[in-house]
Amino acid sequence: MKSPLLALPGAVPAEGADEGVAAHYGDIFREQRHLAQGTGFVDLSHRGVVTVTGDDRLAWLHLLLTQHVSALPPQQATEALVLSPHGHVEHALYLVDDGTTTWAHVEPGTQGALVAYLESMKFFYRVEVADATADYAVVYLPAGSTGSVERVAAVRELPYGRDLFVPRADLEKLTAGYGPAAGVWAYEALRIEGHRPRLGFETDHRTIPHEVDWLRTAVHLQKGCYRGQETVARVHNLGRPPRRLVFLHLDGTEETLPPHGTEVRLAADPDGRALGFVTSSARHHELGPIALAIVKRNVPVDAVLLAGTVLGSQDVIVPQ
Repeated sequence: MKSPLLALPGAVPAEGADEGVAAHYGDIFREQRHLAQGTGFVDLSHRGVVTVTGDDRLAWLHLLLTQHVSALPPQQATEALVLSPHGHVEHALYLVDDGTTTWAHVEPGTQGALVAYLESMKFFYRVEVADATADYAVVYLPAGSTGSVERVAAVRELPYGRDLFVPRADLEKLTAGYGPAAGVWAYEALRIEGHRPRLGFETDHRTIPHEVDWLRTAVHLQKGCYRGQETVARVHNLGRPPRRLVFLHLDGTEETLPPHGTEVRLAADPDGRALGFVTSSARHHELGPIALAIVKRNVPVDAVLLAGTVLGSQDVIVPQ
C-alpha cells in the first residue's frame, strides 16, 4: 500500500519489508536528530492494522497471546506474541485497548495470516476480528512531541513515543501538523539503538522469545496456558536459549553496512565457523554504524566480532 506522503519533498521510497513509505526525505541524520529531540513524525502507514471488538475480546486474546491482557486497562500499551505449538515466534502484536476495541499494528503483510489464525480460534466467543489496514494507518510521534492526538482513532503511549492509529483518509491532513517528516531509516536507527527486536529481522523460523529479549516486554511468565507456553516455561526455568541478541558498535571506517543475514564470526578467527548473523544495521547520528545480531549463546561477551568484513564490539542484551 503506497503512502500519499511519498509525495512530500525529498521523499525516497523504502524497499523490502518497508516498501510503500519513505526511507528518508534527504537527510537521515537530521531526521534522526529531530526524532531524538521530540519533533517530527514517522509514516508507518505500510504496517498492518488489526482490530478486535466484542465483549469477550480481552479474555479471548488472553488465551491466545503470550501477554496478560484479560484485565488490560484502557489506553495502556502492551506487546504480545503468537507462538507456534513448539514455542517459535509467529506474530508480534503492538496492542492498545480503548475500552471497546483492541487495536494492534503488525509487520507489513502479516495481518492476513494473523486474522486467519484469530478467526480460526473464535469458537463460541463474542468477538469480531477485522483487518483494518485499508481504513487505518500507523504514525509514530517521538517522546516529547506536542502533536495533537485529538482526531486519531487510538493511541499507544510508549516510553519512547506514541503510536497513532489514524483514519487513512486523513493521513495527509493530520500529519501536516506534526512537524518535519522522518523516514523509516531514522526510525530504524533509533529502534536498533533501543535494542527493540522486529519480527522478520531479529527473528527466523526457529526464534523463541528468550533469544531476543521479548520475555521482558511481550511475555507474561505467570499467566495461564497459551500455545507454545510449555517451551517458554521450560527454557526459562530449566535451561537457557541457544542464541542471544547482541548490540554491535561497528567499525566506523568501513563505507558499507553489513546487511541482514551477514554472517558473524570471531574477529580472532575470521576463517572459522559462523557464530550468528546480522539482523539489522543502521548509521546512527551519534553512535555511528550500529547493528543488532543473533549469536550463539556461548560466544564470549567480551569477544570482538566480525560481521562480514566489519569489526564490531558487543553490548549484552540477552545475558549469556
